[in-house]
Amino acid sequence: MTGEQRRAQLIDVGRGLFALRGLDGTTIEEIALVAGVSKPVIYERFGSKEGLYTEVVENEFRILLGDITAALNTEASSRVLVEGAALALLDYIENRTDGFRILVRDAPPSQPEGAFSTLLSQVTARVEHILSDEFGRRGFDARDGAMYAQMLVGMVAMTGQWWLDSRHPDKKAVAAHLVNLAWNGLSGMQQNPRLQSDPGQPEKAEQSEWPGQPEKAGQPEI
Repeated sequence: MTGEQRRAQLIDVGRGLFALRGLDGTTIEEIALVAGVSKPVIYERFGSKEGLYTEVVENEFRILLGDITAALNTEASSRVLVEGAALALLDYIENRTDGFRILVRDAPPSQPEGAFSTLLSQVTARVEHILSDEFGRRGFDARDGAMYAQMLVGMVAMTGQWWLDSRHPDKKAVAAHLVNLAWNGLSGMQQNPRLQSDPGQPEKAEQSEWPGQPEKAGQPEI
C-alpha cells in the first residue's frame, strides 16, 4: 500500500471498531491486528488511539455536514429544502451506519461538546436563516426563526437516531412523515400562540395562514 492507502485503511478499520466498541473499548492492539500492521505504524500516522479516533470523527463530520449543507443550498422552496435535509441525514445513516453511531456516541478531544451536537448547531444556523426569511415574508416575527429552527432540526435528528436501529419504514416514507408533521404544523401556525391550559389567555388565538394546505388523509408523499 502507498502511505495514503494505508492511512485510509486504518481510518476504515478504526471506524468499524470504534462503532462496535466505542473509544474506550477499542485498543491499539486490536486495530493493528485487524489492519495487519504493527502498533508503531498507527502511532506514526496518528500519534495515538485518540488521534485516530479524532480523524475518524472529523472525516464523518465533514461528510454528513457536506451532504446536509448541499441539500440546504439548492434553489428550491422551503418545504423542498426541509425534505432534502431530512433525506440527506437518512441517506447518511443508511450508507454510513458506523460513522453515524460514532458521531452520536463519544466526543473527540477536538469537539468536547460532541461531534453530533456541533454538527446540529451548524445545520440549525442554516435552517434558522431559511425560516427567518420565510417568517418575514409571511408576516410573522422573523426573530422566531431561531426557535423554530431548533425545533425542526431537533425533530429530524431524534427521528434519525430512532431510525438508525428501526429501519422501518423506508427512508423516503420517514422523510415524508417528518415533513408532513413539520409542514402541516406550519400551515396552521398562529402568530400569537397561547397555552390552552392558561385560564388567563383567550380561548382561541389568532391564526395566520402559512404557505400550503394540509395534506389530505392518507400516506404523505415527497
